[in-house]
Amino acid sequence: MLKKWIFVLILLCSIGLFGCQQKQASEWKKTDTPQQTEPTEQPTDETEVQPDIETEPGNEPEPAVIHIIDPSTNEIIHTLSPIDLGFEMDIEAYIAKIEKLAKELARGTEGKSGYDQRMILDKLDDQGQVIKGSPLILLRENILVERIMEVSAEGGDVELPIEVTESGYDQEDVPHLDDVTIATYTTYFNPSDTNRNKNIELSAKAINNVIIGSGDHFSFNTVVGPRDEANGYQPAPEIINKKLVMGIGGGICQTSSTLFNAIDQLPVKYIERHHHSIDIGYVPKGRDATVSYGALDFRFQNTTDAPLLVKAIYGKNFLTVEIRTSQKYVDVLK
Repeated sequence: MLKKWIFVLILLCSIGLFGCQQKQASEWKKTDTPQQTEPTEQPTDETEVQPDIETEPGNEPEPAVIHIIDPSTNEIIHTLSPIDLGFEMDIEAYIAKIEKLAKELARGTEGKSGYDQRMILDKLDDQGQVIKGSPLILLRENILVERIMEVSAEGGDVELPIEVTESGYDQEDVPHLDDVTIATYTTYFNPSDTNRNKNIELSAKAINNVIIGSGDHFSFNTVVGPRDEANGYQPAPEIINKKLVMGIGGGICQTSSTLFNAIDQLPVKYIERHHHSIDIGYVPKGRDATVSYGALDFRFQNTTDAPLLVKAIYGKNFLTVEIRTSQKYVDVLK
């Protein structure tokens, strides 16, 4: 009986020991398994990488387009496509086309005027009041080319770089511009040559009382205008290819040459001047300035730092051109 109870006791201890081992093994298993961390949140800001999406046919981006804007009206005056002009294929050829476009916009084409305009100088009427002309207007071609190149890759608007220059004199000087004569020159003509003399008279009247401000450009053809019958000009002998031929406006070169010899006494800058093909007699050889409307011009810039007033005095057999200015500028001219 005692042996029986001893066997039961041993059996119960064995069962208890097995349960403890199972519990310990379970705890070891939990200890050896890595702890699971919290899930990492996916980026939600704008830097999140988006999957590539293929562009479907018909959804290709529009090619770059450039609009050229007139700053005075804010209107589109020209539209161009860089790709169509070869921007991605031949950059040198593309630049050449842009330069050609800029030149045409500035200087115009046959039948269409450009933005560039010569200055029409102010002048005084018989009462000494100013008759307003118009400013010098220049489209800066090189700047326009640079602006177009800057946006050629992506397209955009380009404003025309237009420079406007007003006449370089002060209104307060106007009453005093005829104070002092600083240069003068006289030429003579035959009083019996009525048609030729009429042309001299008309052209002299056109340049009389013209104000040439400091820095201003003077153009004889712009000031005098067309020499035709509509403006009262008469047929008279003129020199063409070393020969005297009849032409409307013959004789006006005496006006332009007289003006040259007067203004040449001052430190001006000549832009354009031409000689006759033969000696003309009314000025010494080489002292002439021949003109032809639409072709040959007499042009200079006033670089004296003083406003000038042109006075043209037409007489029975002479033409005198005087250059005058205000007394306060006399020392500047010296």
